[in-house]
This record gives sequence, C-alpha cells and structure tokens, in this order.
Amino acid sequence: MEFQGNFKSAHRQILVTIFSVIVICIFSCTPARDVPGEEPDDTSGETQQNVVIKLATTTSVDNSGLLNHLLPVFTAETGIEVDVIAVGTGAALEMGRKGDVDIVLVHAPEAEQEFIDEGFGLARHYVAQNEFVIVGPGSDPLGIRNVRTAEEAFSLFLSGDLQFISRGDNSGTHKKELSIWELVGETPEGDWYIESGQGMGAVLTIADQMEAYTLTDSGTYYSMVNHLDLVLLLLGDPALENIYSIIPLNPELHPDLLHDEAMELVNWITGPTSIDLINDYEVNTHRLFNVANR
Repeated sequence: MEFQGNFKSAHRQILVTIFSVIVICIFSCTPARDVPGEEPDDTSGETQQNVVIKLATTTSVDNSGLLNHLLPVFTAETGIEVDVIAVGTGAALEMGRKGDVDIVLVHAPEAEQEFIDEGFGLARHYVAQNEFVIVGPGSDPLGIRNVRTAEEAFSLFLSGDLQFISRGDNSGTHKKELSIWELVGETPEGDWYIESGQGMGAVLTIADQMEAYTLTDSGTYYSMVNHLDLVLLLLGDPALENIYSIIPLNPELHPDLLHDEAMELVNWITGPTSIDLINDYEVNTHRLFNVANR
C-alpha cells in the first residue's frame, strides 16, 4: 500500500510539472494583445524617433543664437527636429540646388531670386531683419564714424592705411560687401584687404585681434560685443538693410526630401509664436532681430 501511495504522489507531481510547462509556453509564445483603452507596453527598449529635417542657413543666424532660441519651441510644438547646417548663403543655396537639405534660410535677396527663377526654390518667405554695420578699432584712424554711408566708408578703406577683413566666402555678408564696392567703382586689392573665407563670428574675432575694420550683421556683432574691443562705427544706412528669408525647395526636383515637414517650419517660423520670440530676443541688452510689418 505504501508503494501505491508513493506512485500516486509521484504521478500527481509529474502532471503538475507538465501543466506548468504548458502554461509557461502559452504565455511566453503568444503575442500580447492590446487592452482597449490602454497604451501597449513597449518592452523592446526602442523609442519612436522624431522626424528630422535639414536646414542650411547662414553663420550669422547661427552665431547670433537665434535658432537656438526658436527651434526647441518648434520641435516641442510639432515633434519635428531640425538639423542646422551653418554655412554662407552661397553654400546654403548650393546645398539646396543639390537636394542635400530640405530647406534654406538665407539673406541675399538677389541670389535668392535667382535660385527661385532657376526652379530650385518655390518662394521667398520673409522671416526677420536687422542691418549690416561697419565696425573697427575705437581709435578709428580712417574716420569712418564721420561719414554717413557705406559707400563713403569703403572709399576711405582704399587708402590702405588700415586693414579690412572680408568674409570672402560668397556669403550674404560678402555679397553685400561686393555690392558696395560696385557702388564705389573700385576693386579692393593690396595687403590691406584680407579675404578670410571664414564665418561671421570668426571674422569679428580676426578683426578684433588685428585692430582692423570689417562689415558685419548687427545680430552677430551684438551677440559678441562683450568679448570684442571693436566698436560700431557706421549704422543706419538704408543700403545696409539685411533681410532674412526662408525658402522651401521645389518638390518636383527633389521628391525624396521632407517637403511637408519643411513647410511646417515655414508656416511656424513666419507665424505669430515665432514673430513674438524673434522680437523679444535680446543678447547683451541688444535686440538682435526684428520682424517688420510686411
């Protein structure tokens, strides 16, 4: 009888073990079903990534910190992240021509219109503006602060008595400089004229170290003013208006780009939230950009 009892007990233990194995297999091998009204658990360890668009823009917009002020708000509101590639306007437009970016934000109206006329861009959308200014050493040996126009100032640079640092990089600032030389009717050359091939922040640093003159956008200058000995010598010339525009690319030329997301950026950066942020943006107690009524 003792043997029979032990046999029954062992048999029950085997059955329990088999049943446990079956239950474990069912739960581990059957896909989990979503519970209505509840978010499914993500046990894969992966998180959904935001869409990322590429924006080619000018070093002046980047150096001024404006995009760091704007884009986190845009991403928070839309879920779209923006990869900023800061280059000169000429390089930014070339990236647009090649389809290397989804959208461009630049500040050279004539070059922008040519870009659109060639079929690469759809339209210019006004974003903001500031102005180009001439800065130099506080001693101002050439007397730039005594003239009223950039054309007069550039005529004084031709004396060669003090160095002028040019962007020399086909940027919007460089294009504006070249247009002023055209007004003067002279081609700058000589040891006094230095083409740096650098962005705006770097050029200001070079001019500061060399006690030279340069043309800069007011936004970058004001954002760096506390670290420079350069002083502002000429501003307020209507010919030095500096307008920034954003241009969506032609989807027919580059259908693989993120055109819908790029248009969301266009609509947002030209909309009321962005306008308020731009008009309120100050660095070193200076307002760097403004949005005019257009």
